[in-house]
Amino acid sequence: MTTAPAFVRASNPLSRRLLRLGTPMGPNVLLTVRGRSSGKPRSAAVAVVELDGRRWIMGAYGDVQWVRNLRAAGEAEIRASGVEEDVIARELDATEAADFYARILPTYLGRMPWFGRLFGRILFGAVAPEIRDDPERAAATRPVFELRSKAG
Repeated sequence: MTTAPAFVRASNPLSRRLLRLGTPMGPNVLLTVRGRSSGKPRSAAVAVVELDGRRWIMGAYGDVQWVRNLRAAGEAEIRASGVEEDVIARELDATEAADFYARILPTYLGRMPWFGRLFGRILFGAVAPEIRDDPERAAATRPVFELRSKAG
């Protein structure tokens, strides 16, 4: 099983608490999905990539628990700035995911303020350089889900 880096795991309780309270945290949202074994709600802080009216989340750290749970459930709740939304999640196939890493993610990052671009460069360089350098490899090891609102 893949796990997130220690600094991410250490900061997750604080991130989840802040997001639960409605604190704006850039592209980060609180993703709550039913556990595939327990059926209990499980929450994780994840970044939503939003571009041209479409939204995606990526398993930047690989096949971690929230990815497995979302894959099994196919739906979740996201909470951003105190607003909850029920969403349907569709995992992208390898071709779509490679396109996401080659085209969509760089476009999204390019539209961020300089500190967001710098953070993305440092984070991906440290934990997943293939996200920047090898879209096909990233697609094979880092799942991507497109989110659509259940409301419409």
